[in-house]
Amino acid sequence: MQKTIWEKYAEVLVDYSTNVQKGDLVQIRAASIYAKDLVKAVYKRVIEKGAHPILRTSFEDMSDIFIKYASDEQLDYIDPIIKLEYETVDKFISIGAPMNTKNMARADLRKLSRRSKASQGLSKTLMERSAKGDASWVVADVPTHALAQEAKMSFDEYSEFLFNSCYLNLDDPVAKLRELDEKQTKWANYLNGVKKLRITGEKTDITFNVEGRKWISCSGINNYPDGEVFTSPVEDGINGEIYFDFPQNYRGNSATGVHLWIENGQIVKFDADTGKDYLEAMFNMDEGSKGIGEIAIGTNDEIQEVTGNILFDEKIGGSIHMAVGASYPETGGKNVSGLHWDMIKNMKHNSSIYADDKLIYENGKFLI
Repeated sequence: MQKTIWEKYAEVLVDYSTNVQKGDLVQIRAASIYAKDLVKAVYKRVIEKGAHPILRTSFEDMSDIFIKYASDEQLDYIDPIIKLEYETVDKFISIGAPMNTKNMARADLRKLSRRSKASQGLSKTLMERSAKGDASWVVADVPTHALAQEAKMSFDEYSEFLFNSCYLNLDDPVAKLRELDEKQTKWANYLNGVKKLRITGEKTDITFNVEGRKWISCSGINNYPDGEVFTSPVEDGINGEIYFDFPQNYRGNSATGVHLWIENGQIVKFDADTGKDYLEAMFNMDEGSKGIGEIAIGTNDEIQEVTGNILFDEKIGGSIHMAVGASYPETGGKNVSGLHWDMIKNMKHNSSIYADDKLIYENGKFLI
């Protein structure tokens, strides 16, 4: 019998992305009824693998209610049960299915920042456990009308786009992911021997010290869809300016025309056509939120335009993204923050990347 698209999707998330084994404790998280079909398929597959599923489902709109009415004491409070799960669950599968991509657009920025700062310990715990191999996680989405509207597509067009981006239109999406990983691993291995990375383009000339940092090929393990190679640069080794021509979306808010100036790894000046107040609130979140946590090169050629969904947009073939805030311990990164805002830049025109002064990437394509 032919597998449904949801069965195929679930097998990628359970068997490949998180490699669920018999006896594993698996958290399946979703915050929308629209995720039901995939949640059911994942739940069934986890049971078939002999593992123990925990369902963490809720209705959407709870986050904005919490931010609107919570006191500072409540914003700072971390549920001990949730903390225990971050410390003990073996596999985390998180499924996004928003019915409203703007439900946090008018949230109090001070309260958002405070809540993010309070919960950064949870993310730090998961990242450290993941780096040590004690836990694994994946984030994925299902098509919704809200995501389609954000992408300026019909629901059917967006569904096709999402499934193609995940290679779920193929008989064996995992084989395609492994093929992607083989290609990307070659680039990552090359970059692992590099000390300095320089990126040039429109209003952009920025240098990253990446000496001793590990480059990682992303091919469906933590994000699905996927397609990038990334590292966390040396914290005080980033200097120059960078301009992001794509809209930058984060937690229901956005900024356009973002222009950053960075000295010794810290944002010292910034500008934007829209959303500057939101940028300022996020950059002032905590001690690490003006630092740089990641530099990455997108490689998924099935994704060619901004859709307003960062899970997809940061993978655009012919783009780079730079994250402001938290870095990844598995790459050697040390910057800690409640913020991790991936900002995407189109590299398809008049743009270059140099590795130790050698041209390795031009106008959206690797030359190595």
